[in-house]
Order: sequence, then C-alpha cells, then structure tokens
Amino acid sequence: MSQKVRKAVFPAAGFGTRFLPATKAMPKEMMPVVDKPLIQYAVEEAAAAGIEQMIIITGRNKRAIEDHFDRIPELEQELLAKGKHDLYKALHSATPTGVNFIFIRQSEQLGLGHAVLCAQPVVGDEPFAVILADDLIDASPGVTRQLVEAYEKHNASVLAVQDVPRAETNRYGIVTSTPLEDGIERVTGMIEKPDPATAPSTLAVVGRYVLRPEIFDELATTPRGSGGEIQLTDAIARRIIYGEVLAARFKGTRFDCGNKEGFLAANVAFARKQGILPSRRSTDEV
Repeated sequence: MSQKVRKAVFPAAGFGTRFLPATKAMPKEMMPVVDKPLIQYAVEEAAAAGIEQMIIITGRNKRAIEDHFDRIPELEQELLAKGKHDLYKALHSATPTGVNFIFIRQSEQLGLGHAVLCAQPVVGDEPFAVILADDLIDASPGVTRQLVEAYEKHNASVLAVQDVPRAETNRYGIVTSTPLEDGIERVTGMIEKPDPATAPSTLAVVGRYVLRPEIFDELATTPRGSGGEIQLTDAIARRIIYGEVLAARFKGTRFDCGNKEGFLAANVAFARKQGILPSRRSTDEV
C-alpha cells in the first residue's frame, strides 16, 4: 500500500530576474495574481490535495514569504474593530486550516534538484510533492490532487506533463512515454532542455511532481548538468529503469507566470473568473 503524501516542497529561492526591477526586493513568488500571491495559490492547491506540511525553500531577500504565512494580530484587531469582517476572513485565508510551515534556507543556488535535496532532512523516507509556484494551474480538482491520486494507485513517482510547441522544448524537461491508462503514461526516457531539432518528443514536464523518497539518493549523486546545476530531471531519469516513473496529462489550464506574458494572462483569466473583469464573451460583444 502506498504511503500517504503528507508533505510538499516549494522551491522559492530564485532571483526572479525576468521581472526585474520589481523582484529586486520582492520575491517573485509574492507577485500577486489579482489579490493573492503566487505562493498562496500553490499552498492552497497542496492543502486541497491533503498535504499537511508545507516546506518552503527560500533564499536571501525572501523573508516576505515567511511573513505572509505568519499572523499579524495588530492588523486582525484593527479589521475586527472597524467591522471589516470580509477583509479579516481574507487575511486568515492566507494560511489554510490544518497545515504547518517549515522554511529552509538554500544557501547556494545550484538548481531545482539541489533545492529539492535541501528538503531531505524534513521529508525523510516519505513520498512528497514538489510544486513550482510560478506555474499557476487553474484546475478542479487541483493538479497536485490529480498526481496524488495517480501515485496512490500506482505507487510510482508522477510528473505533470503537457505538449508544448516544438520550438520551446529547450525550456523544459522532455519525456518519451508509452500509454498505461487514460491520461497516464509510463515514462521511458527523459532529457533536460533538448534542442528543438533533436528533442525526442514535445511532451514537457511542468511544475508539479509527486516523488518517491528514493529520489534523494539520486539527487545526492547526480552530476551537475545543464547550466552547471543539479537537475531534478536528471535524477528522475535515473529512476526510469526501475519502472517507477509515470507522466500524467493533467486536466487544467496552465499559466507560466515565470514570464511576463503568462503572468499577465493569469491576471486577466483569474479576474474574469472572479467577476472583476467581464467575461471574454461580454468583452467580444462590446
């Protein structure tokens, strides 16, 4: 029987250089989509999947993330005293009920694989999710829940995947696979950021994973790869021979908030979803 997935790792130590100068003093994970920062959407998605422990990997100038998930009693009292109960409720929604947070400092940025490896002392010998906050995915149920369900059924690591334009394969880990069941495929090969001319497929890994704990042994011994970094993709590829890596074609709409176009598109889509902006049909009619 598969162990319950109780922990999630959120790598959040990057500089966010694509959004400079906005991210000079503000973590990119704190950039808001409408009225909530990206990291909060990610935490809420994890909580909805039954995750109880949120492990956030931070770096320099990331204190704002810790502060966001902390209480501010003075502000709470001020809102209650003025009868602003809706704002009080919104303030409390930043921290889902029944979860706790652990913050780990990544002292040196050596890639996504290294960030995940930093969480090993807390994760221990348990399966865990990895969620990249700048991949905002609008889905019901959430993508993390979709992956957890696949993990519980197959007791295998599960990667969220989607087809991307061939010209963009050099931005992703790319997999080859064979069908297993509806929406789930068994991974047969994996390569980090291949040139479009030589990419074996266009099936790309995006920012959601549920991983077996054996990945830590691989990360500890994986040589530095693309960009001189420890690549999570390379470590996962080393587990393929054991037949324990699956790819899930998730159901949902992904916004790559790591770039300006995707971030703006997410704000428009979520504003429409919340009724702040008119729907696309209403806009078209005008």
